[in-house]
Amino acid sequence: MSFKLSSPAFAHNEMMPALYTCEGPNISPPLEWTAPPAGTKSIVLIVDDPDAPDPEAPKMTWVHWVLYNMPPAPGTLPEGIVNKDLPAGTLVGINDRKNAGYNGPCPPIGTHRYFHKIYALDTVLPDMGNATKAEVVEKMEGHVLAQSEIIGLYILQNKDK
Repeated sequence: MSFKLSSPAFAHNEMMPALYTCEGPNISPPLEWTAPPAGTKSIVLIVDDPDAPDPEAPKMTWVHWVLYNMPPAPGTLPEGIVNKDLPAGTLVGINDRKNAGYNGPCPPIGTHRYFHKIYALDTVLPDMGNATKAEVVEKMEGHVLAQSEIIGLYILQNKDK
């Protein structure tokens, strides 16, 4: 059985509900994953958008959520989870809004892709505090046993956001 990430709220490469964006209450979507491979010591979740600011001319990857050192087991993150309710041992990195926690889609133009990526690691990462995605990815190097992703799409409906 392979390590797989999914969401009951949206299918891979389908539109994400506004509930999880700046046009709604901007809460995190529900996510679930299967058992990681043997030898997994921790799990990392990164949500980012490689289409920023414009999918026709992307200039950067915008980071929406960084979680590391999640327990090495099959799991779920319920809709709208807040940092204090994350699984025991989970550490929270900062997003590109400089907040520790989830910050959902709010694309300025066009339809953007939101990559929800999960990694099974053969190590527990050091506590880096509110680490950036780059810091977490650097520490993950050489430790990824398996990974999976689900991509959600979003385009602003109300251009005044």
